[in-house]
Amino acid sequence: MLGNFSYHNPTKLYFGEDALGSLKNEMKNYGKNILLVYGGGSVKKSGLYDQIVAVLQECEKNIAEIAGVMPNPTVEKLNEGVVIARNHQSDFILAVGGGSVCDYAKALSVSVHCDDDPWQKYYIRFENPDCTIIPVGCILTMAGTGSEMNGGAVITNHEQHLKIGHVFGDEVMPKFSILNPRYTMTLPRYQMIAGIYDIMNHICEQYFSGEDDNTSDYLSEGLMRGLIHASRIAVNNPQDYEARSNIMWTATWALNTLVSRGKSTDWMVHMLGQAVGAYTDATHGMTLAAVSLPYYRYIMPYGVRKFARFATEVWGISRDGRTDEQLAKDGLEAMENWMKEIGLVMNITDLGATESMIEGIADATIILKGGYKVLNRSEVVQILKASL
Repeated sequence: MLGNFSYHNPTKLYFGEDALGSLKNEMKNYGKNILLVYGGGSVKKSGLYDQIVAVLQECEKNIAEIAGVMPNPTVEKLNEGVVIARNHQSDFILAVGGGSVCDYAKALSVSVHCDDDPWQKYYIRFENPDCTIIPVGCILTMAGTGSEMNGGAVITNHEQHLKIGHVFGDEVMPKFSILNPRYTMTLPRYQMIAGIYDIMNHICEQYFSGEDDNTSDYLSEGLMRGLIHASRIAVNNPQDYEARSNIMWTATWALNTLVSRGKSTDWMVHMLGQAVGAYTDATHGMTLAAVSLPYYRYIMPYGVRKFARFATEVWGISRDGRTDEQLAKDGLEAMENWMKEIGLVMNITDLGATESMIEGIADATIILKGGYKVLNRSEVVQILKASL
């Protein structure tokens, strides 16, 4: 394990088919004015909305609502929510939905009492909140982002062609999250598959960094093997509770800071994918899938030993006299075959990107350190062209 680190995660999780039963007790800990945040109509069609409202009414809460939170929440939607939350004098934000709704709720929690422009403060200058933060709770309906147990909040600014995530500290993490795998079973197949790859890539972003003998890497390999196994079952039978529960639990542990301990981490696939998303508004997990292999094949020579280990420990490829370079190539080929098998989008053209957008997408790509190769802009353009 490299370096010095601390680990603390304040989010309390309730997992399983009876998890919603814990909402009443949790709500006793917060004020009267509850802001209920959700996306489209699925939470009402499923009956979940009525169940939640019944609990809040039983707890004698005053409820205001923000509906229609989109898959890639916008700065305009954030500003709209700030007005509603201020008028309601919200004491608590309850997010019901997938990762985007949870992200939105966290962004809102630090924006309501912010005296500055939240977009400029948090997403351009990357400052930390210095105002009162409204506590957040999540009821999850889609597995993928891990937003239910982390401080991340991604917001899109279409006018500026930017999609940026700010990872806030412990004080912004959800106070509790309710995870019932049954809630994920109403998702369209496309969204389920996108979520599966989001989980996989979260692990890869942390795994493909460093060369030390690191406990976090062993944990990551187990999570990836379990996810691959469960994904194949879920794709063939989306109603398989065991597979969907394993996917949901893996999503949480993939991005709650556990497997990043002792790691430098990479996150360039997310930077590339989010830049593509800023131009296309495509589903997040699919943007990651579309840029992953071109990126990994480009950086593989700089971290060949870890990519070789990825082949043997995640994909079960025998060394059989292969060099590290050959193993690394075979591991990425196995990953590509799995991605195609479960139905992921494999290029950004299918997501609506065009060659004329490449320069703009490159400009919107934040270049990070921490992986095996720090890219320059021309390399970003090269990888994006290979992703078309």
